[in-house]
Amino acid sequence: MSIEVFNESGYDGVNEEMLIDVLSFALGEMDIHPDAEASIHIVDMDTIADLHVKWLDLEGPTDVMSFPMDELTPGYSRPDGATPGPAMLGDIVLCPEFAQKQAHKAGHGLGHELALLTVHGCLHLLGYDHVEPAQEREMFALQNELLADWYDNVEARGIEFQTKPSGPGAFPTASERLELDLRLDADDHDESEGK
Repeated sequence: MSIEVFNESGYDGVNEEMLIDVLSFALGEMDIHPDAEASIHIVDMDTIADLHVKWLDLEGPTDVMSFPMDELTPGYSRPDGATPGPAMLGDIVLCPEFAQKQAHKAGHGLGHELALLTVHGCLHLLGYDHVEPAQEREMFALQNELLADWYDNVEARGIEFQTKPSGPGAFPTASERLELDLRLDADDHDESEGK
């Protein structure tokens, strides 16, 4: 995989090598051609808030956004498939400052949260979505499976990134993630009210 990282966030604690590794693993597991290209953009809160409004008409910052170039499905670009060849998959945009808040609330570190968000963004690049309940269950189950398998793969290769967390928020279902987002919104509201 050809994966470029553009870190414009100025935020400490972002392991770019880990992000490349987890994205490369996820794409490989989804049978995407090994020469496929993707990029990861790491941005600050203002930048992702601007993108959130511009592209989704939603106010405020978010954790991850994906901008697919080619609508690929798993296996589409397999070396042994009918249409072999690399493709530009698109861009994943991460906001580590926002992700840090989520990681803290979920009870794990920033590294794991960014790995989770990278896999989530990868699945969006491949055409997965979570608008409908059935899609949501499928996407989050696949996200958690890929992330858990990546940790096993990292351990088997003897590479050290962050430790695989085991807390209840580490591999969340869609409803657990929604609950986390609601708690973050409530905390942000309390902070703005001076509570």
